[in-house]
Amino acid sequence: MPRVHKYFLVLISGLLWTGVGLFLIRLAFKWFAELSSNEIYFAIGAGLLLGGIIAYFGFSGLALKNINRINQYQNAKICIWAFQKWTTYLLIVFMMSLGIFMRNTPYIPKYLLSPMYIGIGSALFFASFHYYLFLIKNIKK
Repeated sequence: MPRVHKYFLVLISGLLWTGVGLFLIRLAFKWFAELSSNEIYFAIGAGLLLGGIIAYFGFSGLALKNINRINQYQNAKICIWAFQKWTTYLLIVFMMSLGIFMRNTPYIPKYLLSPMYIGIGSALFFASFHYYLFLIKNIKK
């Protein structure tokens, strides 16, 4: 397995959180073609509000715990897959499967799905800045 410095693991985590967040927001915006202007305004407003709440009360804490876990590594080089705990990979598979199901089922309308995707996407995006701030603070040392 490839091995990297622990700061590179922090960078990988941050980039993945940012990338997945933007991907989810992009999916929601693609559904806007199916929505009325009022539904679009609702989706954006509710999604950003939801995203701020999720980022503040949920994902920021997860990001900080993940940064702390990575920072505890003592070895000079760590397996590149160690940017997440192995149990988190199971959660990622579950969340991806749930997302694919929700996107493809006709039972969940896009005007309800859009705010959820904007909310989770923006929460991931906002919380990803904890990784970058950690790197900026520690690289200056």
